[in-house]
Amino acid sequence: MKHRYLRNVATLVLSDERCIGCGRCAEVCPHGVFSMIEKKARIEVKDRCMECGACAKNCPANAITVDSGVGCASAVIMGWLTGSEPSCDCSSGDGCC
Repeated sequence: MKHRYLRNVATLVLSDERCIGCGRCAEVCPHGVFSMIEKKARIEVKDRCMECGACAKNCPANAITVDSGVGCASAVIMGWLTGSEPSCDCSSGDGCC
């Protein structure tokens, strides 16, 4: 089973008009958020997005936007770097990640 984060909070947006169908987003996404259908990227399950930003950084058409560094991915990485428990502040600081 793939991870899911908080429902309906991911900042991920995919522009169908700008997508050139290269498939990079599907290749680099660590949680399988994207799929390729009829040579276009599609968001399969938005709630899997941990807002790491890999998709947007690797999209040559700038068809993807996401506010990276604000979600669970950022909290986990900061926890690793500081040696503390991850906290994404999605609730009362209880380390929900």
